[in-house]
Amino acid sequence: MSASDRESAKGREVDENVTDVAGASASSGGMDAAWTYLENHRDADAKTATIDLAALRRKIDFRIVPLMFLCYTLQFLDKVILNYAAVMGIRTDLNLQNNDFSNVATFLFVGLLCFEIPNIYFLQAVPAAKWLGLNVILWGTATACGAAAYNYQTLLVSRVFLGVFEATIAPSLMLISSQWYTKSEQAPRFSFWYLGLGLGQIVGGAVSYGFQHMGPNAQLAGWRTMFVTLGVLTVVAGAAVILFLPDTPMKARWLSDNEKVALLKHVSVNKTGIENRKFRASEIVEALMDPQLYLLLLSVILLSVSSGVVTSYSATLIGNLGYKPKEAALMNMPSGAVSIFFTLFVGIGIRRQSHRWAWIIACIIPAIIGGALMSFLPTTNRSGILAGIYLVNAVVAPLAVFYNWTVANVGGATKRAFAAAIISGSFSLGNIIGPQTFQARDAPEYRPAKLAVMGTQAGCAFTTFLLFLYYVWQNKRRNNTSDVETEDAALSPEAWARMTDKENKRFRYTY
Repeated sequence: MSASDRESAKGREVDENVTDVAGASASSGGMDAAWTYLENHRDADAKTATIDLAALRRKIDFRIVPLMFLCYTLQFLDKVILNYAAVMGIRTDLNLQNNDFSNVATFLFVGLLCFEIPNIYFLQAVPAAKWLGLNVILWGTATACGAAAYNYQTLLVSRVFLGVFEATIAPSLMLISSQWYTKSEQAPRFSFWYLGLGLGQIVGGAVSYGFQHMGPNAQLAGWRTMFVTLGVLTVVAGAAVILFLPDTPMKARWLSDNEKVALLKHVSVNKTGIENRKFRASEIVEALMDPQLYLLLLSVILLSVSSGVVTSYSATLIGNLGYKPKEAALMNMPSGAVSIFFTLFVGIGIRRQSHRWAWIIACIIPAIIGGALMSFLPTTNRSGILAGIYLVNAVVAPLAVFYNWTVANVGGATKRAFAAAIISGSFSLGNIIGPQTFQARDAPEYRPAKLAVMGTQAGCAFTTFLLFLYYVWQNKRRNNTSDVETEDAALSPEAWARMTDKENKRFRYTY
């Protein structure tokens, strides 16, 4: 047999294998929608070589990332305005006593946590972009309704509903981001939309400062007007998401068929799929048996205890240093700058050097130092304590890395939706614990809460390192020196079939 005959026979064998996999997956309802799109646009495949991927990425960045950034900014801003309302008279206006304020801060995350379970179904049954936009509108409405609160109970109800509707924000953004970018490209994009948290801190301080200048004769108190204004802006943003954020790359009107095919081929190396609406209970069982999910969950809970402190009590801690309410709002703004710096720091660092675990620990170290400054310096050392409050905000950056890690290392549509919801829920659990470390009996120094920041960050650094060791071990078990991963090798029905990271032996974990 000649060399050309052997190549022809080999090609026929590959085509037959591809057809067998595609047929089996299609018959089981397990084929990803991206593979179907590629099959229906084979004529565009030959033209993809002329597509400039760098230019295509920039085009996607300008269309997708700003909307995700806006959503995350508003969800944090709508959440953190309670922090600023604390120095704007909400305690007095609503007659909040003892631990009422801590409970209100906590139950937002209780609502968020409780809705994560049903959210798993909606994330797979409903297009992610439409589901996100609807919930943005609903949580904007809940924020505005908070202005009508007249006692502890009514404020509590409005914040619980805010938590219910915000439950989808992190899982939705995780899944949407994973549709458009490869694993290495995802990290900086996660960081870019996650910058909304830092901007929310800065804008929140400025907004609070502005609304505190409303005169005593105003029809609505400053904090009530702030709630209504931000709620309306959020509703408008939700409508923009529904109108302008595509559900999948295949439905992007601003991409040509050639660009869509080039993009799908490019992201096929992820082996996590784009869209598959068939629910597989077996993937939930696999997720519950997966050690990586528990290490991710524990790490995010430990990390989020400090996040809960930052979200709900930073303005209070600054106010307890002797600053007036208006000053406390402005003095909290540098916290956002610190968050932005460290978020960009890890996003760019991971894109260039990977090693997500090391970048997480690099952010945790200054947060531990900040916790020590807050805990052990005398209250007369305002500058040192302020520095500690600001440094603790370094801890918000690793959350974006954990979000990215989740969607990068979990394959299978149902399993990935479940993991995204669980990790988002663990963030809520940490935020439930965080405000509860602030007890009225510990005022004004709140020393136990400050010590909790240090302890939980140290614990997160340890579990993060364990997660790194687990991924290294798993990859060594799967490694085959003859198995070279390329885009062409990944572009097969196997890459788009509903296969989890455990089922797909070609899958490699990133760390």
